[in-house]
Amino acid sequence: MDLKQGKQDGQAIEHGGNLARAQQMFPDAPTPWIDLSTGINPHSYPYSPPPATAFSRLPEPADLACLRVEAARAYGAPSADHLAAAPGTHILLPLIIEAVFGPSGPSGRTAAILSPTYAEHARLARLCGFTVHETAHFEDLSSADLAIVVNPNNPDGRLIGRDDLLALSRRLSSKGGLLLVDEAFMEVIAPSHSVVDGVHDGLIVLRSFGKFYGLAGVRLGFAVAPQPIAEWLSARLGPWAIPGPTLHVGREAFRDHAWQAQMRERLTKDAGRLDGLLATAGLNVCGGTSLFRYLRDRRAQAVFEHLGEAGILVRRFSDHPDVLRIGLPGVDGWGRLESALCAKMRHS
Repeated sequence: MDLKQGKQDGQAIEHGGNLARAQQMFPDAPTPWIDLSTGINPHSYPYSPPPATAFSRLPEPADLACLRVEAARAYGAPSADHLAAAPGTHILLPLIIEAVFGPSGPSGRTAAILSPTYAEHARLARLCGFTVHETAHFEDLSSADLAIVVNPNNPDGRLIGRDDLLALSRRLSSKGGLLLVDEAFMEVIAPSHSVVDGVHDGLIVLRSFGKFYGLAGVRLGFAVAPQPIAEWLSARLGPWAIPGPTLHVGREAFRDHAWQAQMRERLTKDAGRLDGLLATAGLNVCGGTSLFRYLRDRRAQAVFEHLGEAGILVRRFSDHPDVLRIGLPGVDGWGRLESALCAKMRHS
């Protein structure tokens, strides 16, 4: 696919979090907006202020090394040498494809993506030269050269078993292929579901920092891969890919096991509270994680518009008009959400 077509595809993709666009759609909505469209933890990690040197100096290699050690422990990776740290996971997919399939690119190769899921994975795979097939059936993935699974999935929370993923990775590895598992939301469920400890030539795992810790703006993500691939990725990213302030925040958050445990409990309670509000409005949850809920309802578009008019942005899907994804409100957002849902129920 050429760059012009890729740009067109990018313009057609809707993402959560675009408040400027929401303001254009609903110019009379009250402000501030409540953004429930992203699935990011509304209770951000309370990091200490970074030292002034984090801004005034280039990042120290020792700090990056420590970050990788802390991340490996938090994720259960084989070692820090199996991690490459990047400014978000988005930048990693094209580099992983080059590392695995070579500099000549994946000409003539196919990528299969378990869908519906993140639109960016398909877009980037096409830009890298793959013929992309999106499928709802896990068994279809084994015929591809590159298979991508988001686990647990966004937007529906679907969870593929660890044994099934490892078996698929072995089948793909036997023919020179790769299974890429995006575990962006794995922190909110049992770590036993992760395959991060089983990386090999046919399996690479992506982990995202910002969603669970509620700090998407720090831009931090990791590829967990066989050591030679992790080293290659790190070399391509260079010595200063992770800014000093991000190194400070990431190291502190990864070490704070008490906060992590308390937050998992809090998110579970918040998700239950959200389920109750939605049920009262006649909207039944049919999937999701404790960071977002997945709804399927014939009134989805009307609900999206009603909440938008109330200054509350949720995630809709142009190719699935009966689907909504709703993230958790922050402390100050529950009252407005409840009022808007109650008003919707009265007028339904």
